Amino acid sequence: MYLKQLVFHKLVIITSFYAISCSTIIDQSVTETRPNILLFITDDQSWIHNSFAGEQAIKTFGFDHVARAGIYFENAFCAAPSCSPSRGAIITGQEIWRLGEAAQLFSAVPEELSKSSFPLLLEANGYYIGYTQKGWEPNNFKTFGWEKYPLGSSFNDHKTKPLTKGIVKNDYFSNFKAFLNNKEDTKPFFFWCGTSEPHRAFEKGSGIANAIDTNKIFVPGFLPDVPEIRSDIADYLLEIKWTDQHLEKMIALLKERGILENTLIIVTSDNGMAFPAAKATLNEYGIHIPLAMRWDKGIKSAGRSTDAMVSLTDLAPTILEVAETTIPPNMTGKSLIDVFKELKTTERNYAFSAKERHTICRASDLPYPQRAVRDRRFLYIRNFEPNRWPAGSPTLKSSHGWTYGDIDQSPSFNYLKKYKSKAAVKKYFLFATAKKPSEELYDITVDPQCQKNLIQNDEFKAERSRLSKVLTDYLIKTKDPRVILETSPWDNYPYYFNNPRGITPFPFVQND
Repeated sequence: MYLKQLVFHKLVIITSFYAISCSTIIDQSVTETRPNILLFITDDQSWIHNSFAGEQAIKTFGFDHVARAGIYFENAFCAAPSCSPSRGAIITGQEIWRLGEAAQLFSAVPEELSKSSFPLLLEANGYYIGYTQKGWEPNNFKTFGWEKYPLGSSFNDHKTKPLTKGIVKNDYFSNFKAFLNNKEDTKPFFFWCGTSEPHRAFEKGSGIANAIDTNKIFVPGFLPDVPEIRSDIADYLLEIKWTDQHLEKMIALLKERGILENTLIIVTSDNGMAFPAAKATLNEYGIHIPLAMRWDKGIKSAGRSTDAMVSLTDLAPTILEVAETTIPPNMTGKSLIDVFKELKTTERNYAFSAKERHTICRASDLPYPQRAVRDRRFLYIRNFEPNRWPAGSPTLKSSHGWTYGDIDQSPSFNYLKKYKSKAAVKKYFLFATAKKPSEELYDITVDPQCQKNLIQNDEFKAERSRLSKVLTDYLIKTKDPRVILETSPWDNYPYYFNNPRGITPFPFVQND
C-alpha cells in the first residue's frame, strides 16, 4: 500500500513538473511569436499622395509594398487635423476631447494619459520600445511630471545629408537599424519612426529641381491651378518620396534579418497636407490620411483593400491585441483584428474627427471648436462657434507671427493673399479663411474638395438629420464636454510655445 502511494506521489510530482515545464515552454513560445511592430508615420500628408492611391508625379515603393503585401485602408481618418492632438489620439486610443489639455497643439499632457499610452503598456509587457525624430509633439510633458516619455528611448544619433533645406538631417533608416542592434534578441520590439516630412517649410522649387513633373500633378479643387501652386505641391511630393525611401530600406532590413514575416508594419500620417483649406481643418484633405498595414502571419488574404471606416484611434487597441496586452477600457478606438481576419464582428460605418485650438490666432486666444463624422459617402461638420474665424483672425497676429495663423505660411497661401481681389482667386481665398455656418455637409463621392455645402439642400435633409444624430450620440457616449456639459475646458489652457516675443506659456496674448 505504501509503495503504491509512493509511486502515485512520484507520478504526481513528475506530471506537475512536466506540466510546469510545458507551460513555461508555451509561455516562452507565446512571447517569442508575438509580432514586432514598426509604425511609420509621416507629418502632414493627405491620403491621396502616394502612388498606390493614384499619385502620378512620384513613386512610393515603400508604401505601395506594404499596401500590396497587406491591407490598404481606403477610408482612414485622423482624430484631429493637428499634429500633437492627432498623435495623442493614436498613442492613447481615444478621441481628442478625452485628452484634456492635450486636445490642443503646444499643450501640457495630463500624466493620467500615461496609463493608456500603448507603447508604455507594451514595454510593461516585455516589448523593447523606441522612436526616432517626431513623436508625441509638440507638447509639454514636464508640467504634470511624466516619469518617462511615452515612446521609449530616442534614436537620433545617425545623420545624413538632406536632399533639400526643408528636409531634416535625421537618417531614419540608420537610426532604426541602431535600435534593432541595441535590442535583446529574445524581445519583440515596437519602433515609432516619426518623420518631419512633408511638414513645412519646403525648399521652394526643390520639386522641379529634382525632376518632379508638375504636368502630372493633380491640383485639388480648393486651390487654383496655376504654376505657383503646382510647384509648391511638387516640393511637398518630393519630401514624401524622400521619407518613403527610408521606409523601403527598413523593409529590406527586416527581410535581411529574417523578421519581416512576423513584423506588423503600419504606415500612415498624422493629418492632411499643409496647404490652405486642408491641414487644421475638418475638410476631407485635412482628415483623410494614408493607411496601409502588412503582417504576413496575422493578416488573412493579404493584398486587399477595405472600405471600412477606420480612425487612427483604432491603432492602439489593434497593436495591444496583437501583442497580447490588455486593452484599457477607456480607449474609444476599436481593434482592427476583425479586419485582419475578414470577420464582420465590428460595425465600421463611421469615423470621427475634431478640432479645438491649433495655434493662438483669435481674439482672447480662443479655439475654433469643431466635430465631424464621416461615412462612406458624406462628411458632416459641426462648428460650435461659427462667429469665430476658422483659420484665425485676419487682423491679429498668431503666436507664430502672422495673420490667419492656423494656415501654414507657404507659396500657395501667399498666392491666395496676393491675388485675393481677383475673381478667379477670391473664392479659393474665402474658402480657406472666411467664417463658416454652424453645419456643413459634403457628398465626398462627387465633391472631395468640399466645395458645395449641401446643408440647406432639401434633397439631403434626411442625411443631415441622420449624421447629426450619429455625431451627437457618439459625443454623448464618449463624454465630450462640449455636448454633455455644454462648456469648453479648452478656452483657458496655457499654450506652451516660444513665440516671437519669448513668452512661455502663452495664454491671452495681446497682439501688436
